[in-house]
Amino acid sequence: MLQTVFYIPNQIGGIPLFGFGLLLALCAIACVVTVGLLAWRQGLNADTLGYLPLFAVLGAIIWFVLPHVCEPEGLPIRGYGTMLLVAVLAAIGLTVWRGRKLGLDPDMLIMLSFWMILPGIIGARIFYIIEYREDFDTLASLLNFTKGGLVVYGSVIGGVAGLLVFVIRHRLPLLATLDLMAPSFMLGLAIGRVGCFLNGCCFGGVCDLPWAVEFPVGSPAHVHQIRHGQAYLHGIRLGGLTPDAPEIAAVEPGSPAERQGLRKGQHIAAVNGESVHDYAGAEQMLLRLRHPGSEIAVKTTDGRTYRWETGSHVHQPIHPTQIYSFVNALVVCLLLLAYAPFRTRDGQVFALFLTVYPITRFLIEIIRNDEPSIFGTGLTIAQNVSLVLLGIAVVLWIVVYLRPASTAFPKYKPAVDGAQGAS
Repeated sequence: MLQTVFYIPNQIGGIPLFGFGLLLALCAIACVVTVGLLAWRQGLNADTLGYLPLFAVLGAIIWFVLPHVCEPEGLPIRGYGTMLLVAVLAAIGLTVWRGRKLGLDPDMLIMLSFWMILPGIIGARIFYIIEYREDFDTLASLLNFTKGGLVVYGSVIGGVAGLLVFVIRHRLPLLATLDLMAPSFMLGLAIGRVGCFLNGCCFGGVCDLPWAVEFPVGSPAHVHQIRHGQAYLHGIRLGGLTPDAPEIAAVEPGSPAERQGLRKGQHIAAVNGESVHDYAGAEQMLLRLRHPGSEIAVKTTDGRTYRWETGSHVHQPIHPTQIYSFVNALVVCLLLLAYAPFRTRDGQVFALFLTVYPITRFLIEIIRNDEPSIFGTGLTIAQNVSLVLLGIAVVLWIVVYLRPASTAFPKYKPAVDGAQGAS
């Protein structure tokens, strides 16, 4: 787990870097240079002007979003965000590489990729906010996705929406374009899951397998175990998530807390001299004491104070579902790449993606432990969406096979003098 890799300073030579500062100026210069070069090469047409909305969104992020996610040390470069960037670059690279072999314009494919990436990230974030809306109380918390908080199926919806807009504007074949982009999406997803592992999100349930992993104190998995009674925090377990004074639901047998006389049913009034009034406050105070040997003083509502030193934290080993998901997405990507040269109709590769990935995702969700069931179905939101996508896949397979056997993009690019090279 590596949530923060390093920090980018807020200022360089006394000049602000984010907001209305140096980075925004560089973005403006890049916009002028890019549009100018394209206008000189191909004229001021729709393709050239299509870059303006992308630079406008990038400028808005630099001007408005980044200052809200900066910390006193600077802009945190998260392990999750870093892998997200690598995933984007890898997906674009695969798209351009495959597109060149099909004789497609690389510039157009790069623009298509960005039209999918930005709506995909927005869709993934909106999906996450809707699912965990109770965790967001500030604008900064809504915008800060570099620490995690993107839902794959939201990115699918947003990315396909962006692709539809681009396809309509440029009059591209829809199903053939979806076929082209499906393997790239899975490659990006595979790399993004490594970011999930670094961030500690999307974790699995408790297990005792040889490859089980343990995440550190304060990680999403650790907090989840504390809240669901699967782990003690400094020898105590807090009561339910209620707004009342936090109650001690259990005391770990043989722990320093028990030896000091702390008992089940007592209510916490303060931790290390700071008053607490609810479960969340007590949990946050206790989680701050992460290092063994730290002194802890718990004052209860009856006026007594119990002191002891924190020991090592007991974590339950869990399934590394992030790694499972990485392997799954990579295998699906390779499957789509292997199947693509044998397609006889446009839409087959995308239909295969809509068939295989929802099934594997449904199965992985069974051992994931971070999402509750919804709508009284006993299934997580991802499992419900998986079933919907499987239904869409059935319809798409029928539509594909009702169409004549043809492909808009060639399976190979004709070589010089009419010779043919395999793709």
